[in-house]
Amino acid sequence: MAATPAEELETIHTLGHFINGKKVPDKNRTLSITNPATGRVTRNVACANKGMVENAVAAASSALPSWRDTEPLKRARVLFRFKQLLEEHTDEIVSLVTNEHGKTIEDSKGELIRGIEVVEYACGIPELLKGEHTPSAGPGIDSWSQFQPLGVVAGITPFNFPVMVPMWMYPMAIACGNTFVLKPSEKDPSAPSFCAKLLSDAGLPDGVFNIVNGDKETVDAILENDQIQAVSFVGSTAVAEYIYTTGTNFGKRVQALGGAKNHAVVMPDADIEQVVNALLGAAYGSCGERCMSISVVVCVGDETADACVDAMKQKLADLSIGDGNDPSSEMGPLVSSAHREKVRSYIDIGVAEGASLVVDGRGLTVEGREDGFFLGPCLFDNVSSEMRIYRDEIFGPVLCVVRVQSQETAMDLVNDHEYGNGTCIFTRDGEAAKYFSDRIKVGMVGINVPLPVPVATHSFGGWKRSLFGDLYAYGPDAIRFYTRRKTITQRWLSGGVRERLNFAFPSNPL
Repeated sequence: MAATPAEELETIHTLGHFINGKKVPDKNRTLSITNPATGRVTRNVACANKGMVENAVAAASSALPSWRDTEPLKRARVLFRFKQLLEEHTDEIVSLVTNEHGKTIEDSKGELIRGIEVVEYACGIPELLKGEHTPSAGPGIDSWSQFQPLGVVAGITPFNFPVMVPMWMYPMAIACGNTFVLKPSEKDPSAPSFCAKLLSDAGLPDGVFNIVNGDKETVDAILENDQIQAVSFVGSTAVAEYIYTTGTNFGKRVQALGGAKNHAVVMPDADIEQVVNALLGAAYGSCGERCMSISVVVCVGDETADACVDAMKQKLADLSIGDGNDPSSEMGPLVSSAHREKVRSYIDIGVAEGASLVVDGRGLTVEGREDGFFLGPCLFDNVSSEMRIYRDEIFGPVLCVVRVQSQETAMDLVNDHEYGNGTCIFTRDGEAAKYFSDRIKVGMVGINVPLPVPVATHSFGGWKRSLFGDLYAYGPDAIRFYTRRKTITQRWLSGGVRERLNFAFPSNPL
């Protein structure tokens, strides 16, 4: 006799925490983890309370003195081995991501590769931590700077990139000599937990990297813990603002990356076929659950808009939607039933507001996956800036087309929006591209590149309400965020020289 759903739930494994190099069970509270393609609960995840967070912080604090004093070269060697293990276990990692997030296997693989690039950058930490040195800054005076770790730091990461976004944080943090506590998304925590074991296998000392799973109670325990010196966050703007305000009120250094409404401006001279191919991947890849997804296309001229809409409508009819494990799938499900209903509600709002729903994906069903959280691609035309589907971050497979008559008007739309994460322009005109990139008020800009996500040697971050804090994620800004600068000025008097009494402010005589 087949087991009942209740009996199945009793046998489902519960994912605990990773503290001081060991898996730690926790029977406090649990949440269900669901495979979005099937709608079935596959495992549970424990939710850490304040005491469990304190245990993780205590482990990180105990490991800090030894790790802080470990030579940067030895830290780098651990990260080199970690990189190798990530590559050797690629198939296992991407399978975990796909089965808990829903994105396609190829998309999961791309996420992991971009995360590994940050690990590679962190492997250069002996060079990256070199400070400045000025001999003879004054009479017999040398001056130099050092970058010293903050101590115990934490990261709070979103569901849409369960591997990559944590890797924006902890490789750089531990390379700089800090110890780390990660709170991954409760929706897809298995891949980060797997990576924690790989870090231990790579030789990372116990306690340097820890994971506490959970929800808002866990987050608040992290924000209120006085031993945690800094917090990195990626998620929605409302939560980012909460993290930033609360964390800074508790005296922490905080970088909180928030939401987005990324515009693509299409000029009349653009290659429409190339533009449409780029836009569809950028808008509907990962079912639109990316903070850098294109969600608004601003077409300059009605002829440009008509050509784009017609071409997108035709290509969307052939989009393959299904289980992310199916190699033929180009788009998988949304992460949860609740999120699917939220996205559906925005489509209803768009119709009620008077936008033209050119492609309606609300009626999609996937054969054999009828209980999955699937939603077909949706395309709106004739969207105006007053509509909620234009203003709000929907975070789903919904693309809005706005029609304008000039590049200046298109740029005004981008600049006036409350978010300033990413944007791009499609054109063959170098002057138009330079004018756009120089004057647009957005943190990451693409020119004929729809997803201008910086490579690991640069830093990732937006403007306006897309970022709370002064420093971006990974790249050079990560060194600045995870360290404190100390400047040392030194003088040794020689030859029996004695300094005379002087009450003037120290200076180099003219």
